[in-house]
Amino acid sequence: MKGLELARSFYTDVVRPLIMVPHAAGLIGEGSEVLGYDTERSTDHEWGPRVQLFVAEPDVGPVRQMLERRLPEKYRGYPTRWFSLASGRAEHHIEVDTAQRWLANKLPTIVANPDIADWLATPQQHLLQLTAGGIFRDDLGVITQTRRTYQWYPVDVWRWMIATQWQLIGNAEAHLGRTIETGDHRGARILASKLCRLIMELGFLQERRYWPYDKWFGHAFAELDGSQVLGQLIDSALTGAPANTADGPLPQALLQLADRHNDLGLSRPVVPTISDFPVNVNGAVRPYPVLNSREIIDALIDAMDVDAIKRLPRVGSIDQLTHADDQLINFTSWPGSIAGIYRQLLGGGAPD
Repeated sequence: MKGLELARSFYTDVVRPLIMVPHAAGLIGEGSEVLGYDTERSTDHEWGPRVQLFVAEPDVGPVRQMLERRLPEKYRGYPTRWFSLASGRAEHHIEVDTAQRWLANKLPTIVANPDIADWLATPQQHLLQLTAGGIFRDDLGVITQTRRTYQWYPVDVWRWMIATQWQLIGNAEAHLGRTIETGDHRGARILASKLCRLIMELGFLQERRYWPYDKWFGHAFAELDGSQVLGQLIDSALTGAPANTADGPLPQALLQLADRHNDLGLSRPVVPTISDFPVNVNGAVRPYPVLNSREIIDALIDAMDVDAIKRLPRVGSIDQLTHADDQLINFTSWPGSIAGIYRQLLGGGAPD
């Protein structure tokens, strides 16, 4: 049984009949079962009948006490109490709290009214932990409204992130040609792999899907509508020798993405072309096939309504700027610090 299905039936059969106050219930937050990617291997830790239960502040204590007394020992053959990493002891895994406090503790990058800086500093893994999974009931409305707010980026933030992604791709593209030319086969493979990752990330952005951390990145990419064509080209790029030709798998993947960009209608259309790399210094042109991504970037910037975003240095959101792994996003204050830097830049000031 999948963990999300188990959580839903556990709530319906056991928890809901016990709760006599207005509440919201669901399974969100951490855990592969929230994303629907849990397998039998996932059951070796922090897996079993569990649910988040959100109630009003006066009801938190009484509901917790009642559940301690009345929960059965097992449900559908699974124990309802098992070891908790957080507490260091065996206990049930029904988290009872107000929605506001649970969000502040579990997903501190999520705020009620996010500004542009908040959006840019919120890791996509946190956005997935909020918007994936399921809410089984919501009498209170807070968690449903918060999930609705964070379904996808505001349009100019989205444009800016796509423009940044094209810039990251453009920077790596020409470097690949140079490493091939100099016979640096190891460097060429590293750059080809980097381009594959950037192409996959752009695929997520184009399809309005948050990407998960590395463990599930390829799995989630396979669910995208464009993954069948792009995936074959990426596989060819990863398994074959890096090529410095316009008909190679990476240029062809970029042409696919450029065509799909035009379909999004986020900017004026740009006719995608592969041509030799213009260095833009002293009229130099090098024989490395690259996409005209600069034209796409310019079109996206021109289409933006918020001038402050246009002026940002195109380093991207926190996921484009950093590795944004579990250590950084869950065990440091860096996301909040990065939000502060974005906020200064958006206000026209220089970061400290």
